[in-house]
Amino acid sequence: MSDKLLYEKADNIVTLTLNDPDVRNAISDEETISGIVEALAKINDDYDVRCAILTGAGTAFSSGGNVKKMQRHDGMFSGGVYNVREGYLRGIQRIPRAMYELEVPIIAAVNGPAIGAGCDLACMCDIRIAGRSARFAESFVKLGIIPGDGGAWFLPRVVGTSNARLMAFTGEAFDAEQALQMGLVSKVVDDPQLMDEARALARRIAVNPAYGLRMAKRLLREGERSELHTLLDMSASMQAIAHQSEDHKEAVTAFVEKRKPLFRNR
Repeated sequence: MSDKLLYEKADNIVTLTLNDPDVRNAISDEETISGIVEALAKINDDYDVRCAILTGAGTAFSSGGNVKKMQRHDGMFSGGVYNVREGYLRGIQRIPRAMYELEVPIIAAVNGPAIGAGCDLACMCDIRIAGRSARFAESFVKLGIIPGDGGAWFLPRVVGTSNARLMAFTGEAFDAEQALQMGLVSKVVDDPQLMDEARALARRIAVNPAYGLRMAKRLLREGERSELHTLLDMSASMQAIAHQSEDHKEAVTAFVEKRKPLFRNR
């Protein structure tokens, strides 16, 4: 695992921390990209994990692309048109693909500015909680570029088409309270309470059976692109599987017996 992404598992919850505060947790270098992709694959392979949290070290969630490297035409920004296209396809665009394929719910605990690709990374998460110091900007247009990391797909699904266009066309930053009004975040808390709130929410999610959570997330993702009859057929199939699981039987028995269920991921 990369030193630029910390991986911590406690009980059924994994906390991922972007750990490059010197560049405000920029996510455009290969080490960080690979670290994120590998961590998400590791979570998928561990059926003991029921929820994940993503946050940033230091005073920023993520500054997105490294602007100094853009200026130097370094790393994924080097070479001509073909090289830059490949740099995106084989570089930062691996993150939205991996985030989309993540099977467990993930919460973004936005602890400061989430700018450009950092804003998009937060949007790739299922739920966002913001500290009061958080700022969100779809700022690509300010640099004469576009959201090349998939933000044009994720952002409208989070804030709606009008607000997405407002953010993308102005490139301006919005504070945590404005983000709450736009539906970009679910809750705003004082900065010192951010991780406690995120962990508390993760625990509320993680009390539920792993397979149920994973199938529910898959259905929600499929619902973003499927017709109703297709989703209903998939739902029926997944429901049939769920009804045969030991965790479902335990949940029903515990409900009838008025006790807490003990799930075993079976």
